[in-house]
Amino acid sequence: MKSPQRVLLLVATLLLGACAGRAPREALPPLDAVPAVHQAQRERALAAHPDWSLQGRVALSNGRDGGSGRIDWQQQGDRYTVALSAPITRQSWRLSGDAGGARLEGLDGGPREGADPAQLLREATRWEIPVAALADWVRGLPAPAAAHGPARIAYGTDGRVSAIAQDGWRIAYSAWAAVDGIELPVRLDARRGEASVRLVVDAWIFGGGLERVSSADGAAGSDARSP
Repeated sequence: MKSPQRVLLLVATLLLGACAGRAPREALPPLDAVPAVHQAQRERALAAHPDWSLQGRVALSNGRDGGSGRIDWQQQGDRYTVALSAPITRQSWRLSGDAGGARLEGLDGGPREGADPAQLLREATRWEIPVAALADWVRGLPAPAAAHGPARIAYGTDGRVSAIAQDGWRIAYSAWAAVDGIELPVRLDARRGEASVRLVVDAWIFGGGLERVSSADGAAGSDARSP
């Protein structure tokens, strides 16, 4: 049994509970800067860090089935490796690729490849995961408009991004943490129709891993205003 969907279902109850727990201990103060100006500063700062990774927990749903697991996302420029695992069964799958295509490993029948990572995942697992855009959304950034259409950004009462609406998805941000002086999301919920991706980030790492901050340290909530 190595279907990613079945693997995730085995740990759904345990890890969905984990996603709901471990609330941040300390809130970041409200921003003094104009929200849009602060967001522009974040975008410039993150552009200087094209290599990054995150570790955390993810909960997926397609409206009928749901499951959860550990996630490890490594990004080096346009190239990515996303590994999702079920700790109890020790089974996992791994998606890697770049702008030229993607490869999915860990399935019965061997690896599968395709030009579109989201389509590859949908066909192999039935999960709707917008991998290309999610690389920006997980950092609280709009994805490139040329590929994903225009984005609408909403700000919370604390001045931080509370939601991004783009390509039919709505990504809501409920907590942030400072990593090497740059604020990054540590809790987000992306939804489109019946599909949803909930993510709790336990650690953000820039470059070779010298900068690492747990989501339990210095995280701030955001009072959402819908876009």
